[in-house]
Amino acid sequence: MVTRKTVWIGTNWKMNKGPAEALAAAEALKGYQPPEGVKPFIIVPFTSLQAVADVLKVSDVRVGAQNMHWEGSGSWTGEISPAMVKECGADIVLIGHSERRQHFAETDWTVSRKMAAALRHGLRPLLCIGESLDEYDYGVTAETLARQLKIALHDVAVKDLPNILVAYEPVWAIGAGGRAADTDCVARVHIGLRQVLNEIAGPEIGARVPLLYGGSVSQDNARGYVEQPNVDGVFVGRAGWNVPDFEKLIDRVIEERAPA
Repeated sequence: MVTRKTVWIGTNWKMNKGPAEALAAAEALKGYQPPEGVKPFIIVPFTSLQAVADVLKVSDVRVGAQNMHWEGSGSWTGEISPAMVKECGADIVLIGHSERRQHFAETDWTVSRKMAAALRHGLRPLLCIGESLDEYDYGVTAETLARQLKIALHDVAVKDLPNILVAYEPVWAIGAGGRAADTDCVARVHIGLRQVLNEIAGPEIGARVPLLYGGSVSQDNARGYVEQPNVDGVFVGRAGWNVPDFEKLIDRVIEERAPA
């Protein structure tokens, strides 16, 4: 097999898997050997972050946290600092997920502060952006995503941009009632996102920022997304919660891929 590009494939466990179940899943993942060119990752609850990271630190599976505060310490009851996330052994931190924006008052501006803080602490931020169904229906997807992306990256140095991940997750495609975006739509959106990154950083660095798609991704449709030129991976929900299913999804994305 000839690998045409590095492919990021990850899953967000959300509010699932307590410590015992999470540890069992990590043990099951520990021996997994991903295909060449694939970077698998899992985003786990805070209650299991350190235990899972300890198990997977010698594996090829990266571990991430689901959120963090922008301050390194202080009087922020109930919050987790980037320093704490890093000390637990995480490599990645999820920032700006639509569920955080919708239910927990996350804004473009708090996302921006968290992006800069994550990079200061040596974490790779996974930035989630996406439009609502109303924004999609009114034809302002491109404007919405450009605003979210530009604000999120406002305080990120151009040289640091290759150290981030960006996941396009349309709000209408997420969750049990979501519907997967068709590949033409995703391809078109990702071309626009690449143009925004090029505007911010220039084409050389803009091309080095991985762009992922997330939203009702399954074993059946994941490969179709990754085959698009500006789609560098997929971010999976429930289709990746079961370890054998996650591994099978990765294998199906990669098998028989034609080189660019």
